[in-house]
Amino acid sequence: MTKYEKDKIVLGYVTGIEKYGIFVNLDEYYNGLIHISEISSGFVKNINDYVNIGETIKMKVIDVDDKNHHVKLSIKNINYRGAKKNKNKIMETGHGFLTLSEKLPKWIEEKITEFENNDNL
Repeated sequence: MTKYEKDKIVLGYVTGIEKYGIFVNLDEYYNGLIHISEISSGFVKNINDYVNIGETIKMKVIDVDDKNHHVKLSIKNINYRGAKKNKNKIMETGHGFLTLSEKLPKWIEEKITEFENNDNL
């Protein structure tokens, strides 16, 4: 069974930009190409206006070549950048590491108990 399926939305890391498309890395085995015709419904003058190297974006799978670990992708008609940026923003609480130092012993004990219970199964 293939890891990637046609019409599914996946995350990928932009590794290169050429005049004809965007190269992406999906995982340690699969890479892909977003052809310039799959970037926008309108005319694409400069691909750099859409993505940057190093950016993680959402893409739609068009076709999968499992033999060569290559995926044809599209960002046309999807919110490829999403709203991910706000999720990762770290808000300072004012308590610093105090909360961590108070809770860490409890978390460690919970994990030890969890592992011990799993060993008994």
